[in-house]
Amino acid sequence: MNDLQTARNQVLLQIQHACQHAKRSETEVQLLAVSKTQESACLRQMYEAGQRSFGENYLQEAMDKIENLADLDIEWHFIGHVQRNKTKHLAEKFSWVHGVDRLVIAERLSNQRPEQYPALNICLQVNIDAQESKDGCQPEEVAHLVAQISRLPHLKLRGLMVIPAPNNVDAFAQAKQLFDTVKSEHAQPEQWDTLSMGMSADLQQAISAGSTMVRIGTALFGARDYTK
Repeated sequence: MNDLQTARNQVLLQIQHACQHAKRSETEVQLLAVSKTQESACLRQMYEAGQRSFGENYLQEAMDKIENLADLDIEWHFIGHVQRNKTKHLAEKFSWVHGVDRLVIAERLSNQRPEQYPALNICLQVNIDAQESKDGCQPEEVAHLVAQISRLPHLKLRGLMVIPAPNNVDAFAQAKQLFDTVKSEHAQPEQWDTLSMGMSADLQQAISAGSTMVRIGTALFGARDYTK
């Protein structure tokens, strides 16, 4: 068993224990491998270890990996900030986009998603604890955005994505409350099923609060080398 396989098994065990602690089924929580700055060969190894969903933050880096790993059945998630001039590539190359925080971005993704493709899964990024350094819409904007975006063609509005400040575990409960509250605004509420929150350091707290998708990088791949 290689190091990546071992690391993935340990994270899956953490998820299992967190679910047991929260009296939830481990099938309710998906592991998203955050693979920014990792080489394509490393992702291939992680795929061979059983991982299928990978999250990328930087578009050009992601496009290179998508091309290099085209022979693998990977579900690609974009989890970085979405810029207006990048939506065409996101609409064409990804299964999920997590960083949508404005109606105009959703409209562009909807218009640019190829008709023959399945609907693009999106999450609204919410700045749940008003951090100046973080992207995302404000909590009070979410209900209106859900009502509008859930009616756009070629998209499936699945839920919310939050990145609270370190150690602000209360923000997870606030995100879950917001998630539950705005569901009634969704044009197709059966699609509203995803709460993307929790990373390597706060996975257990996020799952206890109701996360359905944890975004894990360091615990899977080790500390990132940004000098490459």
